[in-house]
Amino acid sequence: MSEAPAKGKVIKKKKVKKAPAPAAPIDEGTSGPTLAAAAAPAPAPPPAVATPAPAASSVKKSAPQPPEPKPGKEQASSAPNVAPVPAPRKNKVAPEPPQPKAAAAPSGEPEPAVPRTTPKAPAPKAPKVTQNPSALKETPEPMAPSAPTKKAPQEAPRTLQQVPLPKTPQEESKVPKELPVSKASQEVPKTPKEAPAPKSSVETPKAPKEESAPKAPKETPAPKASKAVPAPKAPKETPAPKAPQELLKEAPAAKAPVAPKAPKEELAPKAAKEASAPKVPQATLPSKETPKTPQEAAAVRAPQEAPGPKTLQEKPKASQEAPAAPKASKEIIKVPAEPAAPKPAAPQSQVSPRAAAPAAAASGLRQGHDREVNRPVEASQSPRQQEAEEASPRKLTNFFKMGVHDDGVVTQEPQTQQVRAPAPTAAAPTPTTKVSSTVAAAQGEGPSHQQAQVRVLTLNHKDHLDSTLFRLQKGWILQLRPGPTLLGRQVSVFTNHPERPEDGFTRTKYRHLQWKSDSHNKGDDTALYVEVTLVMAGSFHYYFTYDDSENKDKAQGSGFFLVDPTLIVGTNEVLQQDCVQCQTVLSKNLGPLPDWEQRLQVAHESGYNMIHFTPIQELGDSNSSYSLKDQHKLNIEFQIPDNEFTFDDVEVLIKKMKQEWKMLSLTDIVLNHTANETPWLQEHPESTYNCNNSPHLRPAYLLDRVLHHMTLEVMDGKWKDRGIPVAIKEEKHIEAVKNALHNYFLPQVKLHEFYTVDIEKMVEEFRRRISCTVPSIKTSAEEVSKNKLVIKQDPQYGRKTCTVDMDIAVRLYNLPKPEASDEADRVVRCCSEFRRHLEHLNEQRASEIQAHLIKAVSCCLGTIRYQRLQPDGPKIAAVSKDNPLVPPYFTHYGKDTTLEEEEALMFGPKASFLMAHNGWVMGDDPLKNFAREESYVYLRRELVAWGDSVKLRYGNEPKDSPYLWDLMRRYCEYTARIFHGIRLDNCHSTPIHVAEYMLDAARKVRPDLYVIAELFTNSDLTDNIFINRLGINSLIREAMSAPDSHEEGRLVYRYGGEPVGAFLLPPVRPLVPSIAHAMFLDLTHDNRSPAEVRTAWDMLPSTALVSMACCATGSNRGYDELVPHHIHVVDEQRVYAAWSESSTQRGEVNKKSGIIECKNLLNKLHFELGASGFNQVFVDQVTEHVVTVTRHNPVSHQSVVLVAYTSFRPPAQIKATNIRPLKVQGRLEEIIFEMQVKGTKEEDADKKIPGVFVPDLEFINGLENFNVEVKEHLTPAQSTFVQVTSSSDSDMTVCEYTSKFTPGSVIAFRLSLLPRAQSAVNKIRGTLSEFGYKSRISEVTTHNPVLTDIVNGLSLVDLNRILYRCDDEEKDEGRGWGAYNIPNYGPLLYCGLQGVVSVLSEIRVVNDLGHPLCGNLRDGDWLPDYIVGRLKFEPSTQRLAGWLEEVFGYLRDVPRYLIPAYFDSIVTSIYLTLINRAWALMGEFISEGSNFVKALGLCSVQFCGTVKSALLPPLSPNLRDPKPPSFTDGSGNQIQLSATIAAGLPHFSVGYMRNWGRDTFIALPGNLLITSRYEEARWIILGFAGTMRHGLIPNLLDGGKKARFNCRDAIWFWLQAIQRYVTVVPNGHEILKDKVSRLYPSDDCSPQEPGKSDQLLEEVIQEGLQRHFQGVKFRERNAGFQIDRQMNDDGFNNNVGVDLETGFVYGGSVNNCGTWMDKMGSSELAGTKGKPATPRDGSAVEIIGLCKSALAFLGRMHKEGKYSYNTVEQCDGTGKVTKWTYEFWEKKIEENFEKHFWVSETPMPESEPRPELIHRRGIYKDSHNASQFWADFQLRCNFPIAIAVAPEMTTPKNAWVALKNAEEILLGPLGIKTLDPKDWAYNGNYDNSNNTADS
Repeated sequence: MSEAPAKGKVIKKKKVKKAPAPAAPIDEGTSGPTLAAAAAPAPAPPPAVATPAPAASSVKKSAPQPPEPKPGKEQASSAPNVAPVPAPRKNKVAPEPPQPKAAAAPSGEPEPAVPRTTPKAPAPKAPKVTQNPSALKETPEPMAPSAPTKKAPQEAPRTLQQVPLPKTPQEESKVPKELPVSKASQEVPKTPKEAPAPKSSVETPKAPKEESAPKAPKETPAPKASKAVPAPKAPKETPAPKAPQELLKEAPAAKAPVAPKAPKEELAPKAAKEASAPKVPQATLPSKETPKTPQEAAAVRAPQEAPGPKTLQEKPKASQEAPAAPKASKEIIKVPAEPAAPKPAAPQSQVSPRAAAPAAAASGLRQGHDREVNRPVEASQSPRQQEAEEASPRKLTNFFKMGVHDDGVVTQEPQTQQVRAPAPTAAAPTPTTKVSSTVAAAQGEGPSHQQAQVRVLTLNHKDHLDSTLFRLQKGWILQLRPGPTLLGRQVSVFTNHPERPEDGFTRTKYRHLQWKSDSHNKGDDTALYVEVTLVMAGSFHYYFTYDDSENKDKAQGSGFFLVDPTLIVGTNEVLQQDCVQCQTVLSKNLGPLPDWEQRLQVAHESGYNMIHFTPIQELGDSNSSYSLKDQHKLNIEFQIPDNEFTFDDVEVLIKKMKQEWKMLSLTDIVLNHTANETPWLQEHPESTYNCNNSPHLRPAYLLDRVLHHMTLEVMDGKWKDRGIPVAIKEEKHIEAVKNALHNYFLPQVKLHEFYTVDIEKMVEEFRRRISCTVPSIKTSAEEVSKNKLVIKQDPQYGRKTCTVDMDIAVRLYNLPKPEASDEADRVVRCCSEFRRHLEHLNEQRASEIQAHLIKAVSCCLGTIRYQRLQPDGPKIAAVSKDNPLVPPYFTHYGKDTTLEEEEALMFGPKASFLMAHNGWVMGDDPLKNFAREESYVYLRRELVAWGDSVKLRYGNEPKDSPYLWDLMRRYCEYTARIFHGIRLDNCHSTPIHVAEYMLDAARKVRPDLYVIAELFTNSDLTDNIFINRLGINSLIREAMSAPDSHEEGRLVYRYGGEPVGAFLLPPVRPLVPSIAHAMFLDLTHDNRSPAEVRTAWDMLPSTALVSMACCATGSNRGYDELVPHHIHVVDEQRVYAAWSESSTQRGEVNKKSGIIECKNLLNKLHFELGASGFNQVFVDQVTEHVVTVTRHNPVSHQSVVLVAYTSFRPPAQIKATNIRPLKVQGRLEEIIFEMQVKGTKEEDADKKIPGVFVPDLEFINGLENFNVEVKEHLTPAQSTFVQVTSSSDSDMTVCEYTSKFTPGSVIAFRLSLLPRAQSAVNKIRGTLSEFGYKSRISEVTTHNPVLTDIVNGLSLVDLNRILYRCDDEEKDEGRGWGAYNIPNYGPLLYCGLQGVVSVLSEIRVVNDLGHPLCGNLRDGDWLPDYIVGRLKFEPSTQRLAGWLEEVFGYLRDVPRYLIPAYFDSIVTSIYLTLINRAWALMGEFISEGSNFVKALGLCSVQFCGTVKSALLPPLSPNLRDPKPPSFTDGSGNQIQLSATIAAGLPHFSVGYMRNWGRDTFIALPGNLLITSRYEEARWIILGFAGTMRHGLIPNLLDGGKKARFNCRDAIWFWLQAIQRYVTVVPNGHEILKDKVSRLYPSDDCSPQEPGKSDQLLEEVIQEGLQRHFQGVKFRERNAGFQIDRQMNDDGFNNNVGVDLETGFVYGGSVNNCGTWMDKMGSSELAGTKGKPATPRDGSAVEIIGLCKSALAFLGRMHKEGKYSYNTVEQCDGTGKVTKWTYEFWEKKIEENFEKHFWVSETPMPESEPRPELIHRRGIYKDSHNASQFWADFQLRCNFPIAIAVAPEMTTPKNAWVALKNAEEILLGPLGIKTLDPKDWAYNGNYDNSNNTADS
């Protein structure tokens, strides 16, 4: 092997063959040819391997590693009494400490800490000198002839260093200087000629004329490319799409060409790509012409990078002025009530045919979590277009047509895709495409008809959701709707999300959102909502207040919502976050900048699409990647002699990577600390925590120096004879250290004195104060507690300088002393008592400090034990300056001196340079600053300190440290300008308000900034606070935290995706909390290599499992090269290897190195799965070591199954077991690949690392004793790992594993549905695609004419049967059917569709596929059969049963795991269609009302139905039409069948318990009148009228002949219902003349036949009023146990009448309960049997109001000539007749109501005969003249009824007071209390089954 260049030399570039420049700009697509966009989606051959798109990433820097597994989110870590080990760089578990410099700094200079470095063998150091640098010289990319470019070079570009991006005219003016390389780099040896990429076999058709352009399939609308290519029309003008078959007919006649396979191993060589002719852009039909003008050329050019500040060549001067404060006063912007609809800013994209075939179009239903791609931008519409769109229903489920055709089976393999953002000049943007279950609705009508993704968040009182994460996408709409707790309030909602992108984001700038309504009914506040169209990425806040208050501090609720950024790569292609594949590189190990390209090319060739660079700034002396010396200077390691590179040069490379490699880049920002050697600290030490500005750290600093001096003494051997040798090797040595600290070193400094008082000084001052003060007898200890006399900490933390409050001391202890002989003696005695108290306080304080010091010693011992003894530690036994006993916590100034001198130093002028190191605290609250004064972290030695960096001190706002805030703001701004993303280093310890401010500044430069972070809070809720406040897009998650394969599989499932077979969700749905998006890394730069923690054999299977995660993934450079050790962020000095296309030399790698070839395939697979919508995940732990991961596409129903045989132990130690065969219901399309790592020797199988690893001295190298075998695209017969045993026609594919499948092996399968199953899916989707909706998802209709005819023929009674009917109602039919019973769950609440829909609605949102209902559906077809079977019985529902039977029949051929999802879609779609039919039958108030009003309207369908055991009495045959329907019974008799209202479900639904007079007429207005069911309301009113007896309407109807007349209020609710009927129904007064068939014309007659005794309804009404006025007394018929088991004998006696003094109706007795509060006591043990809980006899308040209302109504009807009566009369026993008109009676009530019912707010003795009974004022009494005298004065919920129906009888002022009191006292969250909680009789717990003495 030839010698490789040493570090510092520029890598030579290999010469390549010249290639002609293309004649026109091209749109890069996949590397191989693909199908034309318009081609019919027929079965396709295996796809070409496509270039992976970019990705996002995040990583963690590392320090010396502690034992594994380290603490993190998934696995808690605990280490009692072990201090975290300080280190130059942070480590998450127990990192090793940093090492101080060997020699002290010169006097007067700060002494920087020097970290420990690992000794290395000397390596030859080549001088960093090159000649004639030009390696990164820019050569313009070929462009269109008219574009302003430089002349193309003679040689085709070979590397990124030679090929710059094309510049826009704006960029031409600020071209950064060229990056030089050596002359040697230009002398490139020739290489074999590279073959050009194969030409596409697809003919490029000529661009058709605009007016004759064929309609492109909806999946792939063609973008506007140039004038030569006709742009598509504006989206709203796009004609409605046709069915898939129609689209196929209109597609070009040319057959779809077959895409040849691309090479399996790697992409086409770059030179060949550049030399090839321009490709046809994927999914478009471009013209052959090229742009001829600069404008045309610009139209196809990629958009510029996000705007940012000037390049660093124009550095702004560092300003000493404070930047804008982040806490500036909030600005509220009022927006117009009806603002113009903003244009959504979502990026657009195209899909390659490969991706488009199975799943390219977006859909109306999606599955699972909110992770859809951005909604397409819609072009502006004309008012006519908008009106037309709103008028016509949109298609709901184009989702169901994606990849499906009625005449064929989709078998095409999911394709990788190009997702493009919209070109700036495009007139009609193309839709963004992410082929997944996450799809926008209604794309069957083209992009203009896409249904926006809408998420609805319900606001409720005091809901502060700061720790709840809501993830959304740009282009979506967020609706905020008031919840039940906000109804009736005046609510104002504010958000800081801008209305337009150009408005920009200012955190403190809020706008007031205007309420809208989706109801046509004015005043319906249940329909109100505000909405936010999401136009910008970031995290945004909302809050709401009451009464138009804008004060955020008075917010009654608040929260955040996170909008993901749009990541753009290449020529404007969108990279989805789930497709990100990120590799971390330690920037310092890339070598000089000219070498970067060839070293970074390794990541590109490995399939990554994002690079995470550790900081590129100048590093401190420790050389830690995260200890920055100068935040505004490039690392000097990147320079070469005679040339100084700048950040601009890095930016050039970053742009080239984005454009040519389609790779994004991100880097860290380090805000929390800076290197000890940072130059600006000398002028601005106030920017750190030091002993000057943070004096509370002085005791901790002195302790730090004590430990340092102990190190010196131990190092010099002074403690050897006392058990502490120089080399600590045993536990007894550590015990000796403990004793020395406690008994010798710590007592020297007496640290407790910094927290105590000088007793002598305090006593002397006390003596002076009391000597001249005569004690007062009033001044005693009783006035002031001794607990208030406490030590006041000295803010300067001097020794014994704390104080106490002397005023309190004087008041406590300057007391008379009768026993004192004189005044002097008294003073002495007082001082003595005061002294004793001070001694007690000092002892308490000293004990507290001693406890802290004990903890500090314990932490120190833990650190020593880890560093020197533990097997997982560094085991550095010798104590030295480089390896002290414990790492330092502070920088020191000057040379080591005595402890006394160093104590004086911390109070002197140089105390500012005694700076605290930064670090992290295990288990601490990350939202609190551990360096704050209240914290003892530094004193207790709990910090994992980084000895090379000092902690920065920002304060609360910029003015607290102006220089620091400004410096860091500019640092973040230029970082955001260069890089596409930011990793927030040490996020959990960075002050959150500082991070907010800096990220806001960065996002102003790059609005779509991708932000990642690593959090160690051990709490999802705390994580969410950071995510919400900072707008973190992805959290780094580590596969290395898994101790075994089971946990690793669980993490794969946890960090993304939905379960396989997840439910399909509509585009408008509730906003549900999300989990943080993950960037799942197989290895972070903090982790030790798996070869150290697990085995090297496991590196392939574990990374394969990670690649199957449905989230962003990533790795650390070196993993793929099988580097078997930790590449340390501090210690590693070598450089990475460079890429070689052919054989490798030293310092080079190629695809055969390590597992690079495998990783390339895994990354391609991960990208394909994310881009093509395989977003459903299933993980199966097959054995202890074998894990299967399935990724499923819910559109094409293809699956990719990867099986990994992990090797957490060496293969020889893994016992061979039988591996359960892989069984999949479907067809095996191919084996995608097989991979395996094998040792070169058999004996290596028992080792963690095969062979002997020899590290290279200059280059980071990996293992070479492995053989990696890779095979792609295999048939089952070609596989060595499995044998397929299933037959070709079997439903199940069975793969049995062979003995060749061993630890370290990976196999991946591609499976699809069988033709029969695919055909069934096609039919179901075709059916579902015929459902459509308008503006709200609940407004579903069907476009199927057959189903439309079926649904339109259904009545509300039919819908009651189809949708509802409880178990008793179903059984009442006598057919043996009841509610469907689900095993392990129980019976459904309803037999109709509502029963199953209610359960599905709960499990759908959370995708609870383990629910018993889902299991029942998977196990068999019983539930579909039940739904169909019960509907077949009734003729009116038989047609619907037939339709359902046909559709459910398709389910039988669908794989069982998919049945719950499709069953839910079928049932939900037909359910929504049916309830829309119900609303359509209910009139405009319901059908055009809000969702709340509509939901209430469904109660009418729910409660009102026909039950044959609970019929109304037959109506008169002489009744005018319409008459009730009828049926023929078994005897041939015609029976009237009118709907009735159930008194309650399920207990009061059938038989005599269904129809209750009171309940019926309370419910009738809402159930039947508001819903326009006038005929049924009429029949019920007349039916009950026919049963009147004793002037009463029956309580229990029971068919009329068995009615019970034991209630006094039913007649009055009946009269109220008649009043409402007459008022609401057109010509409603005619009911007063309707004929009523009286069942009992007189009280004592026998039941009459229908029509035998007819009366007009008005006559029946008059009879009721007359009987009441006359008075009625009767005993119930059949009184006794047979009709009421609880009532006593007297309770069956009834009397009612009218009080002639007041006009009040009265009645009842203490033994019966004649109103709705009719609970009868039933406990003999409690003595309540036969005693009503609330008799409410006398005059009940609501009956008075109802009577008053009825009299007023009938009086008006009489005046209008519509009612014949106007008087009632009473004859007493003497024959005296009293006659009242209705008007007189009504006025009588009005005159007396206030007098007898109002309880004044202030006592009024003249009108309060029993004031002792009043315990609540400002109320209306519940009754008048009750037998229980105290009952009148109870506050109950009945008086509002009286006020509602007869408000005129109350005084408005009094009514408002009473209602307000009722609201405050009685109203609760779920309803209203029936009694004042402070009433003596109140008991809030009601248990009907409690038959004890307390019931």
